[in-house]
Amino acid sequence: MARKKPYEDGCATAHALDLIGERWALLIVRELIPGPKRFSDLKAALCGISTNILTTRLAELEAGHILVRRKLPPPAASQVYALTPWGAALEPLIKGLGRWAAQSPTLAPGKPMSAASVMLSFRTMFNAERAAGLDVEAALVLDGVPHRVRIKDSQLDIAMGEAAQPAFTLSGDPNLVAGLVYGAMTLDAVRGAGLSVEGDSALAQRFATLFPLPARAKTG
Repeated sequence: MARKKPYEDGCATAHALDLIGERWALLIVRELIPGPKRFSDLKAALCGISTNILTTRLAELEAGHILVRRKLPPPAASQVYALTPWGAALEPLIKGLGRWAAQSPTLAPGKPMSAASVMLSFRTMFNAERAAGLDVEAALVLDGVPHRVRIKDSQLDIAMGEAAQPAFTLSGDPNLVAGLVYGAMTLDAVRGAGLSVEGDSALAQRFATLFPLPARAKTG
């Protein structure tokens, strides 16, 4: 598939689109924000992307100095892709785009979300006022990958890794966690659909209220 011609425009915004404006490029960056991933991990997380397109986009992002390839030390010894510090600086842009698009009158709910997209959406939609007075550590195990969630002083921190003493743990399909938070599903409903809920159910239910979506934009 031929790459589109550059804009040949001196504006830095045009250069940004040359770097990350191709289909799938920003979503690959989104998947790498939590940390490095293998090619197979990226392929599994990005529903609908072909192997050829993923290969092409990774090469383009590497040529643009947005990501690098690394080889993990033994015994893993597998190749992973990781954002450069400059590439990681795209996180606020992706969060801003997400908040803007969440107001779209045509946004259709219920489409698949990867673990990385759910975690980034939490960082984007977190409401500090609703978290006032909350001091809790929790664990989210999404598609088998553990994430530590810490809420304290009305601030949210989410990172890949094990939680030391989680007050509650949600384990399973990230789409069910998204359904609990954004889709008005109850704890009983997500349990019935296969999500494991352990620990303090009341805290888990309160956690689900901390990420309100913005109102839809007016169309006229």
